[in-house]
Amino acid sequence: MFTLQKLSLALVGTVVVFMSANPAGAVSLIKGGSTPVAGEGQYTNIQGATTINFNSGTATDPNGFATYSATNGIVQNSVDGQYATPFGDTSYYLTVAPKGAQANGQNIAGNTGDETITFAKSIDYFGLYWGSIDTYNFVDVYSGGKLLKTFSGADVPGAPANGTQSGSVNNVYVNLLADKGESFDKVVLRSTGLAFETDNHSYRLASVPEPTATLGLLAFGVMSAGSFVKRKSKLV
Repeated sequence: MFTLQKLSLALVGTVVVFMSANPAGAVSLIKGGSTPVAGEGQYTNIQGATTINFNSGTATDPNGFATYSATNGIVQNSVDGQYATPFGDTSYYLTVAPKGAQANGQNIAGNTGDETITFAKSIDYFGLYWGSIDTYNFVDVYSGGKLLKTFSGADVPGAPANGTQSGSVNNVYVNLLADKGESFDKVVLRSTGLAFETDNHSYRLASVPEPTATLGLLAFGVMSAGSFVKRKSKLV
């Protein structure tokens, strides 16, 4: 009987582990699914997403979930040889330049080398209007401190990633979507050249399984274990 009890507990434990396991999953990059707004570029069409548009001249999340590591990269208009406004966008936007980059002895805006966006809660979607896409622009996606995926400008479908500043071919809205049941909590934008320009960042909080569904699965595991023990008892 002692052996059967141990077996029952082991089966229940297996169910709990199965439910709590969250293997590191893939994140997909998809182009499109956006709406143009006059003077502000492209906005996401993803339902339930929150957008940070920098129109106030700051990197401020209206819901307080996203925190930006640097604030010296919020600019407006273009500066030749330093950064260029995304096509059709005359509002404030974010630029990232190589660490310590200067021009005429002056620091270039956003010259921290990267911009880290940390989310207080896990998300399953992040989007951005990516201007004048270059191969040396990179997006790193993390979950729990682990790097899940890195995308470069060369990964944007259909974009030549050659820095072209005009037209909709090389200035597009990009969506990063986690696989079903998975999520991430940090996005890093970085660039090894001048520059990485983005606007209208959007995110969506990851959905949480209904408590009743979780308890139902646990109950099913317990009942299955009990049924197995009864059958073993009859055989003994």
